[in-house]
Amino acid sequence: MAYTTTALGLLAFFSFILLMWISLERPPLRTMGETRLWYSFFLPFAGLMVYSRWKYKWILTFSTILSLVFICVNLFKPEIHSKTLMPALQSPWFAPHVIVYMFAYALLGAATVMALYLLFFKKSSPTAEEYDITDNLVSIGFAFMTFGMLFGALWAKEAWGHYWGWDPKETWAAITWFSYLVYIHYRRIPTHHPRLALWVLLASFVLLQMCWWGINYLPSAQGSSVHTYNS
Repeated sequence: MAYTTTALGLLAFFSFILLMWISLERPPLRTMGETRLWYSFFLPFAGLMVYSRWKYKWILTFSTILSLVFICVNLFKPEIHSKTLMPALQSPWFAPHVIVYMFAYALLGAATVMALYLLFFKKSSPTAEEYDITDNLVSIGFAFMTFGMLFGALWAKEAWGHYWGWDPKETWAAITWFSYLVYIHYRRIPTHHPRLALWVLLASFVLLQMCWWGINYLPSAQGSSVHTYNS
């Protein structure tokens, strides 16, 4: 029943995104609300992946509830969805860049849920396998984040003539990327402290949120960032 209901929900969600894509005549990836749709879709998908591999029932509940939170944000804060795309967003690299990033964010979100569970809800000491689950989610999410960053560099080269410009968004993307790299390397130190590693993971997720939407509220990004079309 868990497989069936989650799969049906994901199918209905993807159908909505696809119909929205057809209606807008462009990828629904331009606004924050549209990216939240993709994130809300990929979160239960990541939860289903974890459940399929390790049979943690609670991950389906947590990932679905977290997805519902983002859906509710969209419902209570509706946006005007224009068919118009600025020239920079008409690049073929635009959609792969954002979709891959959203999938990476969902996997890293699932890893964060695991970290919260191990830090605050697990009554007994976490097992090595439970730490490995978190590591696997971070490693796969980090790989997709790297691909997303590379797609973004190719998009930037085509749209603005350079691969990297130290735009505020790009700077925070680099900070987030390095923070997860720190976690991955720290976990491979034989004398590392597992709980400290989980705290590093939570800090990395905070940086990820800063990169995703928090940047829109920074004065340095107002009027100067080429990514302000997301606000």
